[in-house]
Amino acid sequence: MRTRLAFGLIQFKKCEEALSSPLPHTAFSASSVFNSGYAPGYAKINRRGGAGGWSPQDSDSYPWLQVDLGSRRQVVAVATQGRYSSSDWTTRYRLLYSDSGRNWKPYHRDGNIWAFSGNSNTESMVRHDLAQGIVGRFLRFVPLDWSVEGRIGLRIEVYGCSYWADVINFDGQGVISYRDLCNHKSEGVILHGEGQQGDYITLELRHAKLLLQINLGSNQYGSILGHTSVTSGSLLDDHHWHSVVIERYRRNVNFSLDTHTQHFRTNGEFDHLDLDYELSFGGMPYSGKPVGGGRKNFRGCMESINYNGDNITDLARRKKLDTSSFRNLSFSCIETHSFPVFFNATSFLQLPGRANQDTVSLGFQFRTWNANGLLLFSILDDGTLEITIEDGKVGVHFNMTQMKGSRIDISSGSALNDGQWHAVRLVAKENSVTLMIDGDEASAVRTTTPITVRSGGTYHLGGYFLPSLAPPTQRSFQGCMQAILLDDQPADMHAVEKGIVGVFENVSLDMCAIIDRCMPNHCEHGGRCTQTGESFSCTCDGTGYTGATCHTSVFEQSCEAYKHLGRSSDTYWIDPDGSGPLGPFKVNCNMTEDMVWTTVVNNLPAQTSVTGSSRERRTVLQLNYSASMEQITAITTSAEDCQQHVSYACRMSRLLNTPDGTPYTWWVGRNSEKHFYWGGSGPGIQKCSCGIDRNCTDPKYHCNCDADHKQWREDSGLLVYKDHLPVNQVAVGDTNRPGSEAKLTVGPLRCQGDRNYWNAASFTTPSSYLHFPTFQGETSADISFYFKTSASYGVFLENLGNTDFIRLELKSPTVVSFSFDVGNGPVELAVHSAMPLNDDQWHRVTAERNVKEAVLQLDLTYREARPAPPQGHTRLELFSQLYVGAAGGQRGFLGCIRSLRMNGVTLDLEERSKVTPGVKPGCQGHCTSYGMYCRNGGKCVEKYNGYSCDCRTTAYDGPFCTKDVGGFFEAGTLVRYNFLSEAAAANQDSRFLARPLTPREVNLTREEVAFSFSTSNAPAVLLYVSSQTQDYLALVLRQNGTLQVRYNLGGLKEPFTIDVDQRNLANGQPHSINMSRSNRTVTIQLDHYPPVSYSLPEISDTQLNLVKTLFLGKVFETGVVDPVLIEHYNTPGFIGCLSRVEFNGIAPLKTALRTPPASYQGKLVESNCGASPLTIPPMSAATDPWRVDSGAEFPFNEERVIPDGVNRNSAIIGGIIAVVIFTILCTLVFLIRYMFRHKGSYHTNESKAAEPASSESADTTIIGTDPNPETIDESKKEWFI
Repeated sequence: MRTRLAFGLIQFKKCEEALSSPLPHTAFSASSVFNSGYAPGYAKINRRGGAGGWSPQDSDSYPWLQVDLGSRRQVVAVATQGRYSSSDWTTRYRLLYSDSGRNWKPYHRDGNIWAFSGNSNTESMVRHDLAQGIVGRFLRFVPLDWSVEGRIGLRIEVYGCSYWADVINFDGQGVISYRDLCNHKSEGVILHGEGQQGDYITLELRHAKLLLQINLGSNQYGSILGHTSVTSGSLLDDHHWHSVVIERYRRNVNFSLDTHTQHFRTNGEFDHLDLDYELSFGGMPYSGKPVGGGRKNFRGCMESINYNGDNITDLARRKKLDTSSFRNLSFSCIETHSFPVFFNATSFLQLPGRANQDTVSLGFQFRTWNANGLLLFSILDDGTLEITIEDGKVGVHFNMTQMKGSRIDISSGSALNDGQWHAVRLVAKENSVTLMIDGDEASAVRTTTPITVRSGGTYHLGGYFLPSLAPPTQRSFQGCMQAILLDDQPADMHAVEKGIVGVFENVSLDMCAIIDRCMPNHCEHGGRCTQTGESFSCTCDGTGYTGATCHTSVFEQSCEAYKHLGRSSDTYWIDPDGSGPLGPFKVNCNMTEDMVWTTVVNNLPAQTSVTGSSRERRTVLQLNYSASMEQITAITTSAEDCQQHVSYACRMSRLLNTPDGTPYTWWVGRNSEKHFYWGGSGPGIQKCSCGIDRNCTDPKYHCNCDADHKQWREDSGLLVYKDHLPVNQVAVGDTNRPGSEAKLTVGPLRCQGDRNYWNAASFTTPSSYLHFPTFQGETSADISFYFKTSASYGVFLENLGNTDFIRLELKSPTVVSFSFDVGNGPVELAVHSAMPLNDDQWHRVTAERNVKEAVLQLDLTYREARPAPPQGHTRLELFSQLYVGAAGGQRGFLGCIRSLRMNGVTLDLEERSKVTPGVKPGCQGHCTSYGMYCRNGGKCVEKYNGYSCDCRTTAYDGPFCTKDVGGFFEAGTLVRYNFLSEAAAANQDSRFLARPLTPREVNLTREEVAFSFSTSNAPAVLLYVSSQTQDYLALVLRQNGTLQVRYNLGGLKEPFTIDVDQRNLANGQPHSINMSRSNRTVTIQLDHYPPVSYSLPEISDTQLNLVKTLFLGKVFETGVVDPVLIEHYNTPGFIGCLSRVEFNGIAPLKTALRTPPASYQGKLVESNCGASPLTIPPMSAATDPWRVDSGAEFPFNEERVIPDGVNRNSAIIGGIIAVVIFTILCTLVFLIRYMFRHKGSYHTNESKAAEPASSESADTTIIGTDPNPETIDESKKEWFI
């Protein structure tokens, strides 16, 4: 159950011994000495011997001071001083270490070769504790910068203690069998063990990376696969020691390599690692498992091998283990040394060759991350030779001058910028050039172009910066080279180091300091890391995240957040924890007038039949959802309420039996707990809904199904205890008797609200604050929140360390700043708003800092980014509490903060503010920021946790008052709206709706009319406003389908008419009318054409006196009515669709459809008519990241919601059939509609009982209709295509 394996584990106990001071002078050496008084032996801290320290010659191009500690030591700190009583000191230096005095390794920190800060005078000692301790015998101090008044001067001290470990040298042949790590090769098995049950564990080097493969067992059917593979590290074939620790408890594994630890869980469902065979180190003597085929044995050294408490290296030394496969077992590490050279962008190495040779024979090895660079350049006697890496390939270019235009270009290899060592071999002689990569004959490229080559005798490697008539296409190279062969002569790099041979600049000799900046991978959430010698970059395509490290989610946290961006009901991607580990997933968002519902579907078909189950062998139905259980938990945790409908239809199938008995059926919820209550009941109450309401079919039982009737019964209801939801399994246990059957339905999970989004606190005094635990954002941190204030300044939040800190602040009414320090000095980003931020409206702030950049954004509009320095500290180390509001004497924040999230975790401001003086939970005033989303005259209504739009006085519905409300009118249908006072209305027909008018509304000098319509019939009355006098207003369609406005305000013999347009509007297409009158000026806009103004005659009255009634579709009035209108336009009435009808702030059609008693006659079917233009312009799919159909692909498993037995092919076939059927139906609809259009009637799919008798006139139908018609059910709705 437990396994612990360690290789070369360095236990850094507290050790503070001064290691270099007691050493003799001979233990110190240097690249050069200024003179004998400046010898390296005098470079001991606080000593004044000789000239008081070490100084090199001024001409030394690669100065260094080296100390031999005598044996391998643990080193935990270093210190430096300048040369005593002088102007000589070192201001910046690097530290190298080695076991052999060759093959140096630079000290790394924060993913870079670290440069230590040195001294600023001669006497002060500057000490640096090493964040990661090192082990080595030789240390080398390499000065980088020094005193401007003098030269390099250095005295040193090294702190640490002794180190000892058992070492075994593996020659690639021997294996240690069992009934730390230094590697020379990039391939080889380090550890292997396996068992008879299929269990195994293998640790091996593959492509210089460490690969751990573990399997705790797969079942015999193969449905549970236990194989798990994890990779760690890179460039491990560097001849340096690496520490490996593998710890396992059940399925949880910690895999540590040097300072990086990965935590993961093994696949499968088993907990034990059963190794029946022996465990082998250094190779695989035999294996029956697929992982064992063709693996190479390990070549290199291991030390301190421990397995579950046993010291393997000590047992091998004492011959307690089988080591018979070794020819010569050695307990010391035999190093195979090469001499690498490290180049940066400003380096070059010039080496001599053999001049005037008729053959150019070159070879070398290189490793790099850069796709392009100059490997070698040479000026030949009659041209130039250039060897480059181009797009990951090695290219050779001969540019010969003997023949004008003669040039040879060949290339070989691919993806050679992978950080691995690659060998290049080039042989050029008369009429022949051969290029080979990695000794592979298959890669060899040959050309027989006529050519004569004579060597120039000088070769430039890694860079060429001299002026030349024919310069190379590449100028520099970043990476390492070794095994350099020039004109068949190996380069003497030791002579180069001593300055005897060659010339170099800015190179590092005898070490390869290439860094894998993608290991560990700073690209989060599956982002793909690519790198060069200086930096890395992340590709976030398809992840659902963005930013320099793919840290920030592109999706909102919930449906609630989408609503407050003005979004309507749809399917969206959400990411509840933002930058946290949960990935984005799709949900259905239903935006109602006052609530937002989030729906997650499952794959259980409705009315799933269950037979053949018993209490001994229950049928278990497994439900899979469109989101993982962790993602669903994030929804339910933050939701206000959740519910899930369950239904159990039964025939002779009992459900729960009795409250004190064992239930036949139960369900399993979120935490794999069984629950014995059913829909409509609650936890601990073993009843169904009818048992709670006491209306079960048989009162002796608490569920309808428990009565065990032969007739079909049903128990259904809502499960509302959200901590138990969702339903994952249902176990049915009583369907095995003859005639027994059950049908189960489990609806989708529905959750309402998002408490995290509205979690807020109000800061009422300048000294008030909330405190939380220290913010953990070492290498990647993001902060987001909303604020509103009327103050001009204030600190939002702050967290401090020794020198590190992080702070967000409102610095002025228009400036928000984000400042921090990770050890490189304070950095401040500021965004400037064009509008004041102390306007008591909500503003959104997001800030992010990672190893690549820092970003500050305000209101998704203003943004500032700052790249991180290429060298320096990257970890943010904090220790104080996190303060929200005033802290540390800073000027406090007055106002509200809500939805404060830090690295994906929402801080509970409300809960903390309940016990904090000067801070109140919650915050009012949301309409000041979100009221703009209430469109078309809707009023914003404040709520504690948000707002809603009141659409009652508008002609619209929906969460933002943007949903058109309309109705289909059959022949004879009318809507009537009375403007009479209450007393007068009592004398009118009580079937019609009445609203009292103020005295100002009785006599109108202004009208505002707006509506949309579509019809294929003319003439018709669209809208008519009557009065108690002869005044009226009418909008009609004439016989030819044109629109006419008729005004009769008195003073004229005939009504004033306006023929609005000559187009036929009775063409079945949607049209919109917007009309307004102010005194004598009438302005009319038809559709999207420009408005046109008309004037009433001067002799016309300007008041519409004593308005009485508004009619839609048809006029049925007892008073004076224009006879022309009745004769020419009123029969058979308007046939078609009217929507979003408004008159002076009144919505008569919506009121008729919503408010009883009924205010319409005839058949009126509610619909938005499919005719209204969009109120909110849609966002294009290309720029809308929230649309599911926007084209973005994400690596999520959509198959999990497909029921068993339905595969992708059948889904495609079903989709094609559905499209064909849909096309046929659409064709039939258009044909039928066209036929009835010419018959002059408008048909719907209403039930026949609702139609008036054919023998009655339209007016008789109006009078005789039942004042309380039945509600129109779904079957009576019309559908417009």
